[in-house]
Amino acid sequence: MASVAEVKAAVDAALQQVKEGQAAIQAAREKIGEAQQSMAAAFDGSAHDSVGAAHASLTQADQALEDCLGATHLAVEQAQTYTAML
Repeated sequence: MASVAEVKAAVDAALQQVKEGQAAIQAAREKIGEAQQSMAAAFDGSAHDSVGAAHASLTQADQALEDCLGATHLAVEQAQTYTAML
């Protein structure tokens, strides 16, 4: 069985990986935002249904990433709560 120190070290290492993942998620959200702006400029004046669908899809992708980021924050809180009790 692992010692408390070993468990805390393993959790800390996992939390570092989560933080790296969170940074990647945030970077993806920023890129999607940039893409939305670029598309809006490119599609300016177009009323084609595909334009609205493209915008809606990017908005949905951004929301999914935001939800993912929220889930990772909750996971970090729960892991920290657990290690605080050790």
